[in-house]
Parts: sequence; structure tokens; C-alpha cells
Amino acid sequence: MRRTLSVTLAAAALALGLAACGSSSSSDSGATNKADAPLKVGVSPVPHGEILKYVKDNLAAKAGLKLDIIEFSDYVQPNAALADKKLDANYFQHVPYLDEEKKSKGYKFTAVAPVHLEPLGVYSKKVKSLSDVPQGAVVSIPNDPSNSGRALNLLAAKGLITLKAGVGVNATERDVTDNPKKLQFKELEAAQLPRSLDDVALSVINGNYAIQANLTPSKDALAIESADNNPYANVVVVRTGDEHDPRVVKLESLLRSPEVKKFIEDKYHGSVIPAF
Repeated sequence: MRRTLSVTLAAAALALGLAACGSSSSSDSGATNKADAPLKVGVSPVPHGEILKYVKDNLAAKAGLKLDIIEFSDYVQPNAALADKKLDANYFQHVPYLDEEKKSKGYKFTAVAPVHLEPLGVYSKKVKSLSDVPQGAVVSIPNDPSNSGRALNLLAAKGLITLKAGVGVNATERDVTDNPKKLQFKELEAAQLPRSLDDVALSVINGNYAIQANLTPSKDALAIESADNNPYANVVVVRTGDEHDPRVVKLESLLRSPEVKKFIEDKYHGSVIPAF
């Protein structure tokens, strides 16, 4: 009886040991599979998609990185898709926009190092300089809080309005303390701003949408943001906890490489500026 019990216990211990080994092997295999799986990255088509395609075509294979590039036409879907785990990362936004999204929607996201800056520009089909802007002119600006504040700061920097001291990136129309031309602000979804040029005197347009509309910010803008101490550099964003994923680390390194810096400078001629 005792001998039978001992054999039974020994067999059970062996089975548990094998099961534990099997579980460890399965876990290790899962980690390996994730490291080998393509990194799904959501992007705005221009310039983010173009920059990432350059990385995929020229640099990724040598670094052992596989990339799936998924394009989005607006600023809302890429974060929703990341939160829903339909993406591993996205690359389309700057930190003030990300902070506003996290605050309003509760996203648990982390930004990795900045890649590039798309200077915001003021465009017009009605006037040739800001001094020609008429009284009561309508100005279209982005409707998301971070970019609307950014647009107002650019207009203030060019002397069209005055903002309350210290409001910074959080500026709203309520912070306008002086508006000598009585400008009227029309907030639109950022992707719609280039289309508004036929209907407004001025439009303050995000760099990526300006480029997509065949505008050259460094040449066509009546006024353009300074790159000095600019907080609006675009970043790669992941779910918090994934910033140490080896695939994300590789992508960050490639996007901030000398090859990508040269690609940005050669292709965009100052309309997109490396942020590293």
C-alpha cells in the first residue's frame, strides 16, 4: 500500500514538472512569436506614411523588423484603433494632442521619442499677405483643442490677435484679449481645412494636410510656425507598457536614424523638419 502510494505521488510530481516545463516553453514561444510578428503602425498618409514606407523599404529588414503600415484619413481613428489593440503603435500626432486625447478619453498611452515637426501655416486664396486681411475676415482653424490653441498662438505671433499672457498651448478664443481686425474664427476638423480656402480669408492648416492638398508650407504659407522650442513634434505612440517591446525600440531607432533625417530633408525641403 505504501509502495503504491509512493509510486503514485512520484508519477504525479513528474506530471506536474512536465506540465510546468511545457507552460514555460509555451510562454517563451509566445514572446518569440511577438518579437517576430509584424508591427502594425497606424499613420497619416503624408508625411508619416511616406517616412515609414521609406523605413520599411530601406532599413527595416536589416534591423530584423517587419512593418505593416495602416493609413488613416483623420486624427480620431488611429488612437481608437490603438486602444482596441487593432494596432501596435501609431505615428501621426504631437504630444499636446496626445495629452488632450488621454485626458478626454482615458487612453493609457505612452509617447516615445519625437521624429519630425510639421510647421503649422497660414494660407489664403483671397489675400497675398497678412497685412491685406480685411476687417471681419473669417479664419478657419482646427477644431481639436491642442491644434486650435496652436493656431491661435501662430496668429498672435504674427500680430493679428493678442492672447492672455501665459495661456500657451491651451489657448482658446476666450483668451483673445485684442482682435483689432475683428476676425471671426471658424473651427473645422483638421482634414477639412484645405477645402475651406475657397470660403474663408485665411486658413490655419496642419502641415500634413497642407502637403496632401499640394501646398508647400515653406513656400505657399503666408506665415509659418517657428521650429525653435516648438512642442509640436510628431511622435510614435504605443499602449503604456509596450514602449519596451523590441519591435518598438527598433522602430524608434530607425525613425531617428541619419538615413531618415536625410530623407526628410531631401523630400520635404523645410515643409517637414527632423526633430532629432
